Amino acid sequence: MVVADLGYGDAGKGSVVDFLTRDLQAHTVIRYNGGPQAAHNVVTPDGRHHTFAQFGSGTFVPGVRTYLSRFMLVEPYALFNEEAHLYRLGVTDAFARTLLDRDALVITPYQQAANRLRERARGANRHGSCGLGIGETRADALQHPDDALVAGELADRAGVLRKLGRLRDAKRAELDEVWPLLRTLPAAVGDLAVFQDAALPEIIADNYATLAALVRIVDERALSEIVNAPGVIVFEGAQGVLLDEDFGFAPYTTWSKTTFDNAAMLLAEQAYGGSMMRLGLLRTYFTRHGAGPFVSEDAALNRLLPEPHNRTSEWQQSFRLGHFDLPAARYALDVAGPVDALALTHLDRLAALPGWRVCHSYRYDGPDSTLDPWFEGSAGAISGIKPRRPVDLDHQAALARHLFACAPRYQTVAQAGVVPYLEAALGVPVILTSHGPSAGDKQWRKSEVARHSHATEK
Repeated sequence: MVVADLGYGDAGKGSVVDFLTRDLQAHTVIRYNGGPQAAHNVVTPDGRHHTFAQFGSGTFVPGVRTYLSRFMLVEPYALFNEEAHLYRLGVTDAFARTLLDRDALVITPYQQAANRLRERARGANRHGSCGLGIGETRADALQHPDDALVAGELADRAGVLRKLGRLRDAKRAELDEVWPLLRTLPAAVGDLAVFQDAALPEIIADNYATLAALVRIVDERALSEIVNAPGVIVFEGAQGVLLDEDFGFAPYTTWSKTTFDNAAMLLAEQAYGGSMMRLGLLRTYFTRHGAGPFVSEDAALNRLLPEPHNRTSEWQQSFRLGHFDLPAARYALDVAGPVDALALTHLDRLAALPGWRVCHSYRYDGPDSTLDPWFEGSAGAISGIKPRRPVDLDHQAALARHLFACAPRYQTVAQAGVVPYLEAALGVPVILTSHGPSAGDKQWRKSEVARHSHATEK
């Protein structure tokens, strides 16, 4: 079972993965993209709440393992903090059940500080970064692969110190142009100090070695054993397809492939011969955390649908709500690849609304006379968004600019008809519905399909 969010994130991946792990008796949750910026909320049947970032969202279930694939970015300090919270909630063996691919990139404090300083320097032109060093780390690995720190090196203290020194010096040099500006910003003091603390590399190296001793750092043989063992595996995605590094609306994207591609690649590399189901997640309304185009945004929904676990933050800033966006959902289905079925979440929240409004198309209010490269339909009734293949980031950036000039066109659908409406409009069956935050609030609509034909099992 491969789970991907078809929106801008926050569709309930943690809650759904927790349910799937329990209901399908999965033995492993594989994280196939993202990193510490994930915030997958799980509420257990007995009321415990944890926001999963790097551990798999099935960790509350005894014995279930987490496999952090090479497509994950690992932030050791955040991982320590997350484990400490799980320990307080009664999960005392999270590290012992965690396998970490030796090729997974490690986010260092220098990359995290550089990320935050760059975003501060952008001022009003922020990209909506999460401030956790994701983009810095990915960019460094692409530009200077020999200097990238990976999980397999965490136990090599001398090697870690050499790479930390090179990263510190490189990041400091890259910031030279904006350093004078940053020194005038009181909020930047803490991140500037990271580059000036002579004792910090030794402390970091010690902590990294500790993590290496607590988890199992493995190669591809461990993944082969997992995917070819009897039973069910749940692949847990992060962020949302509309934020994908290739098909999201640049520059308001994540440095990660948020489609099903990474999971499919991991399985293909291990010659997996079992069945695989691609489950796309959608909320009954859309959300977006941070900057970027959001055609169906409606500030009135923030009052009607308050978020218990998502709030405005310093880095991503505002948590925004909007009505269900049909053109955006169709676009996500297109770029995500084959989607076998849908899970529809937050159905319980509809009771707070006077009616369920769906943005069925857009009206374009921009200057362009021809919209054919970007949209399907006419300026007065845009029904779809066009990607470009092969990937063209200039095209994606132009899409973002055009979406800012779009306005929603709505219709109202009776709440009892939401599920059949979406099945018909999207052409994909809804097999799982969620009416609350815990596993007991989920139910299969076609249990025989979900349990027997579509589980990833051997």
